[in-house]
Amino acid sequence: MAVAKKEAEESGAGAPSLWERMERPAPVPRTSLTLERIAAAAVEIADEEGGAAVTMRRLATKLRVAPMAAYRHVNGKDDLWALMIDRVSRELAVPDGSTDWREVLRSYALQTRELMLAHPWMALMPTPVIMLTPARMAVAERQLAALAVCGLDADSVMAAFRAVASFVHGSAQSEIALRDYRERNGWTSGDETRQALAPQMRYLISTGRFPVFEQYALDAARKDDPAWEFAFGLDCVLDGIAQRLGI
Repeated sequence: MAVAKKEAEESGAGAPSLWERMERPAPVPRTSLTLERIAAAAVEIADEEGGAAVTMRRLATKLRVAPMAAYRHVNGKDDLWALMIDRVSRELAVPDGSTDWREVLRSYALQTRELMLAHPWMALMPTPVIMLTPARMAVAERQLAALAVCGLDADSVMAAFRAVASFVHGSAQSEIALRDYRERNGWTSGDETRQALAPQMRYLISTGRFPVFEQYALDAARKDDPAWEFAFGLDCVLDGIAQRLGI
């Protein structure tokens, strides 16, 4: 028993989690470096230089500390990502008076899209890191609670929530990827993008195998309105949940 306890302590199994450490009353710090400062600096780097630029060495340079100093506060990249996600996710909020499940989920979805567009590095984060932070859990809890009061079973509540979350993140990731692709190629508008890709498109359409896509290319009026497309798709998902679950 004593041996097992010693091994657990040495492996860090009994160590408090990142969030437990963050929420504990802090002792007088030996340095000015804190988890909040680390998170703020990492978000600034990611916003300005991209998510790949966030390394412990780059962070140390920005914070003006020794390269190993941050390791006394975070255990590695996953901790750092989690701190970043938690910090920006505090911006998400639904008014306390909102009780309708659809209003709550729709509001969070629209806000999450805007948040991801403002911080495109979020699209690269592993899903467990995105979800398991206090701010993200609070966002999820608010939505789950709005669904739970409809009298649904626990599995249906979670499945409905995840259906909306999957649409939001998938759609925002696609929008960010397209924006990045255009920027890399120097295309500043939808028209420039279509003009650059026209040779490929003309050939594919000329095969006659894609008549519906051709109709879209000729008739669509909202090709360059991703906000409308997102809201339309979101409402389709919410309509499906309402119809399937009878809420």
